[in-house]
Amino acid sequence: MRFLFKARTQDGQIKEGIVEAADRSAAVRVLQREELIPISIQKEREGIKLLNSIKRLWEGLSQKELSAFFRELATLIHAKVPVVQALRAIEEQSDNKFLRLIVKDIAADIEDGATFSDALAKYPDVFSPLIVSVMRSGEASGNLQNSIMFVADNLEKNYQLTSRIRSALFYPSFVITAAAIIGFLTASFILPNLTQVIKDFGISDVPWYTVAVMAFGDFMSQYWWAVLIVVFALIGAFIYYIRTDTGSYEWDHIKLKLPVFGRLFRMIYVSRFAQNFSLLLAGGIPVVRALQITADVVDNAVYQEIILRAAENVKAGGTISETFLEADAIPSMMARMIRIGEETGKLDETLVSVSDLYEEEISVITRNLTTMLEPVLIVVLGIGVAILVVAILLPIYNIAGNL
Repeated sequence: MRFLFKARTQDGQIKEGIVEAADRSAAVRVLQREELIPISIQKEREGIKLLNSIKRLWEGLSQKELSAFFRELATLIHAKVPVVQALRAIEEQSDNKFLRLIVKDIAADIEDGATFSDALAKYPDVFSPLIVSVMRSGEASGNLQNSIMFVADNLEKNYQLTSRIRSALFYPSFVITAAAIIGFLTASFILPNLTQVIKDFGISDVPWYTVAVMAFGDFMSQYWWAVLIVVFALIGAFIYYIRTDTGSYEWDHIKLKLPVFGRLFRMIYVSRFAQNFSLLLAGGIPVVRALQITADVVDNAVYQEIILRAAENVKAGGTISETFLEADAIPSMMARMIRIGEETGKLDETLVSVSDLYEEEISVITRNLTTMLEPVLIVVLGIGVAILVVAILLPIYNIAGNL
């Protein structure tokens, strides 16, 4: 159960928050253990619980903040600070309310006898199965600090990769969105006013393309609201469809076949697999279990199927490289490098090299993509302006010259 509490600290300050406990008495004990004097404790109502869930969703937790959390935790543990005290220190200095709430709950669970990995597992939306598995392996081997550092490095590399891709695609996305909005406003409100000049003079001998543009302007001026509804409905339907199991599966296949972007997506998924799989192997996770976990976090149905087939092949006494060499979505060079790693017994180190190689290739692709898209967008915008000038403005100038 969750209880809303109001309590006083030892120096007289008032604190409010949420505590999880079996009942009200257990909640009182939790507060007392934290040296708080309870003033009031009430069971959280469903409405308040919903508001807190919305608050959590709104505040969120970025990869960068999650990486910083694990790095700070590893640093404190390296300095011989007990886990609970390290978590308390991070809680006090964090600016993210959502993170503070989670860290506080994790510290309380550990004080109640739970392991660090079990405490993290209570928040599957924040801590992936990959993170929990690495932490559990670190606890079993006595190398929790190294496991935390592995996770921090992994999250930081994922964040850097994601940031690089977003920054490369931001400019063309912004230009395309701005052009679409300006084009819609021009067609709906400016174009009809321009074509009205031609109509007022009653000239019937106008080119066919001018007639077509005039008809398009008339349609947009009367039904712009319907076009807007249809556009938003199509976008909403597309988003809803790709969130269904069937739609998500088909969209994952389509992404890999897109012109220009398909190769980028393939490199991203391959790099993500190599990076996460190497982390799990370095953390001492068995190969089959590591493949199953990586399949869940690779975030693409095509690669998920391939990775799970590899796991079944390893169970049957085969190798990962055998499955990867048969898969079209896996670069042959990667499959060969994995085979070398399996033969030498240094698969985790080989995968790190593979991940670095494909991350560098992703950087090259994103740079080239931005360079290539800029002139394409300029040409498209130029064509739009040229159509407007040739179809509307030139006839108006000719009419004005004949007056």
